Parts: sequence; structure tokens; C-alpha cells
Amino acid sequence: MGKSMIATWIWVLIPLAAIAAGVVKKWLSVKEREIEAATANAARHAEESHKLEQRVRVLERIITDRGFEVSEEIERLRDGGNER
Repeated sequence: MGKSMIATWIWVLIPLAAIAAGVVKKWLSVKEREIEAATANAARHAEESHKLEQRVRVLERIITDRGFEVSEEIERLRDGGNER
């Protein structure tokens, strides 16, 4: 391979390398946005999960604290009585 052949290939490879670098840069940018969206989505789900856990704790506390009272009240309502 002569010097002129190497020079010709260099003139072909330099633009191809620049084009490839641009494609890789764009691909990385798209991946970065996908990761940011996934992170935001995960944070939203974590917050939602935390809120639901808090609600379940409140419901558990209501059931365990007032469980007997609620049971009595349900029985009174079934019997048709309004006394309390």
C-alpha cells in the first residue's frame, strides 16, 4: 500500500469517524434522557408507595384501636338500635 493510498483512506476515514462520533453522542443523549425519565418515575412510585404504607398504618391503627367498638356498633346497627 503506497503513501497515496493511505492518504486517500485517511480522507475517507476522518469524515466517517466524525459521523460515527455524532451518532454515538446522539445515542448517549437519548439514553441519558431515558435514565432521567426512569429515575423520575421510580421516585414517583417510591413516594406513592410511601403514602400507601402510611395509609395502611392508619387503617391498621383504626382497626386495632377501635376494632371492638366498631364491631359493637355494627351489631347495634344490624339489630336496628340507635343507642350509643
